[in-house]
Amino acid sequence: MDSSNLIDSLNAAQREAVTVPCGRTLILAGAGSGKTRVLTHRAAWLLQVEGASAYSILAVTFTNKAAAEMRGRIAGLVGVVAGGMWIGTFHGLAHRLLRLHWREAGLPQHFQILDAEDQRRLIRRTLRNLEIDESRWPPRQIQGFINARKDEGRRPEALEPHDAYSEQMRQLYRAYEEACRAGGGLVDFAELLLRCYELLCSQPTLLKHYRRRFRHILVDEFQDTNRIQYDWLRLLVDSESDVFIVGDDDQSIYGWRGARVENMQRLQHDEAGTRVLRLEQNYRSTRTILAAANALIARNSSRLGKHLWTDGAAGEPIAVYAAFSEQDEARFVVERIRSLIESEGYARSDCAILYRSNAQSRAFEEALFGREIPYRVYGGLRFFERAEIKDALAYLRLLVNRNDDASFERVINTPPRGIGTKTLDVLRSQARQWQMSLWQAAGELLRAGALPGRAARAITAFIELLDRLGGSFADPALAGRIETVLAQCGLHEHYAKDRSERGLDRRENLDELISAARTFEQVREAIDDEVDSLTAFLAHAALEAGEVQAGEQDDGVQLMTLHSAKGLEFPVVFLVGLEEGLFPHKMALDERGRLEEERRLCYVGITRSRQRLFLSFAERRRLHGQDQYGTASRFLLELPTELMQEVRARFSVTRAQTMVHAAEPVATSDAAFSLGQRVRHATFGDGVVLGCEGSGPSTRVQVNFAHSGSKWLVVAYANLKPCP
Repeated sequence: MDSSNLIDSLNAAQREAVTVPCGRTLILAGAGSGKTRVLTHRAAWLLQVEGASAYSILAVTFTNKAAAEMRGRIAGLVGVVAGGMWIGTFHGLAHRLLRLHWREAGLPQHFQILDAEDQRRLIRRTLRNLEIDESRWPPRQIQGFINARKDEGRRPEALEPHDAYSEQMRQLYRAYEEACRAGGGLVDFAELLLRCYELLCSQPTLLKHYRRRFRHILVDEFQDTNRIQYDWLRLLVDSESDVFIVGDDDQSIYGWRGARVENMQRLQHDEAGTRVLRLEQNYRSTRTILAAANALIARNSSRLGKHLWTDGAAGEPIAVYAAFSEQDEARFVVERIRSLIESEGYARSDCAILYRSNAQSRAFEEALFGREIPYRVYGGLRFFERAEIKDALAYLRLLVNRNDDASFERVINTPPRGIGTKTLDVLRSQARQWQMSLWQAAGELLRAGALPGRAARAITAFIELLDRLGGSFADPALAGRIETVLAQCGLHEHYAKDRSERGLDRRENLDELISAARTFEQVREAIDDEVDSLTAFLAHAALEAGEVQAGEQDDGVQLMTLHSAKGLEFPVVFLVGLEEGLFPHKMALDERGRLEEERRLCYVGITRSRQRLFLSFAERRRLHGQDQYGTASRFLLELPTELMQEVRARFSVTRAQTMVHAAEPVATSDAAFSLGQRVRHATFGDGVVLGCEGSGPSTRVQVNFAHSGSKWLVVAYANLKPCP
């Protein structure tokens, strides 16, 4: 049979992978190497050349979008795909099996699936039934515990508690499972795969049937599999199975949600004789970008190893910008984007800003908004639209206007105070009847003694809280006032109970709100504005949440976290915030294996770029309400210097000509330093002034410290002292 349409367009390595004899094959597919093409051409090869039946093919992906794309590509290669081929996500395929064999799985025929919110709601109901305080045992934390145990394939009886906390979690897990059964066989997402695995384990005849049927198993993104997914796949495999697995251990970045990069190596141990083929030719990036990516990822020890290459152009050097603050970093990025658009013909959507933490988006959103450049936050909400920020702003709006009903409803029970929907319905009804605000109605109902004791106490505490917050503040500055509100209203403590990555993001966003207020104050100092600073800031937040965000089809700059960027590519990438403690994240420094995952995340960021790559870091950044003087990320230092080029923003002035005059003073508000003078810094120790740039509050000096190396510091904040 003529197979030219399947292999003529492939390179040698891709052709070898597509036509490999049936058996056990692991394809190590580097970034931009055409893994999706190989996977779909392999399925078409099995159908068209090997004579496989569509009923014998099981293809597993990680997203419904990827499954639909695979199905469409196969159809384009071999014609209409036979309906018997199973292509889907792990959860989708498990759901399909459970629907077919609901009785054997111990489920009702029309069992219902719980989404994440439904699952949390059931956990809350379980806590109420057990009379357990959810402020001490947050539902989201319990949800994470239950799902993680299911991803490990462990029921409550398989757990071995080692302290009171783990024993309580086990009991809550058991109570939650009983609630699912009592609810008519409710099934959450994690349960789908675990229940399907248990079904096949307990039904040998059924397992034998599916092993015979699915002779050809293809798996995409194998590096992202967790324990139960790995075990489920191996359960379906017998000695005669053809297993074709595609993955890239260098792009395994989801360890925090259960993915096990070691499954790549475990497969070779568990399945003896597995062939390993490598796809290393990259069709995306320039030689310079690939050389940087290779050098970085080579630092990881636990990897199977490959080396990306391209026969394309060398491309531009990687630009590195050392900003003196996060505002300076954002200003540089946005000005460079404008230059690329106006001078080099790039579209706005060609440019992507990638960051480690969601909270970092705020400075870039502000800079883009100020220059009226449309942008889109990919896979997330803009800063002022995020739930935790809207909660905080609602408290602030109530301080300005107690009769703001929308804000009152948003935070009266956030964090939870025991004020339920029934009490809120009473408030709404009375407010409508008396034609007054919810705040006023609450006061009237309390004075009339018309509310039950528990509800009355909770609403009284809420009103007293707002009265306290609206009183005098120890810190008259806007940022200080907001910091006080966040501390006293309980939002920060509320989100601190969620120990997941999402909970950390929310806490960082609240901290970033304080930084946003401080930046806003600094800008307003130069404006003769009699409006109260809090009122002005709330108006600013409302405007920034306006219509600058581009729609999905519009031409806008792309903003996203590095995790969201996986699988995407852009002509121009700005990888920002490359500082120790931010990227790599400080939490990664304390957990075994996390540093290598952070390095893989940086590798993913670098390899998103096709033509131009910009890296930046800030020497001073406002984090968690405090100015922090950071050092360049180790990842930046691990890149070959010959591939990089330091750049200066157009608005920066480098006084290169004056650096040779050692006697010229560098003026500050309270001191003057000469080039060549020895100075002392509280953190970095003693050093020598080598250069200066800028003027006024933004004046920076370059100091070569004996133990910390060369650094650019903002004189107004560095508190440098002349050495005695």
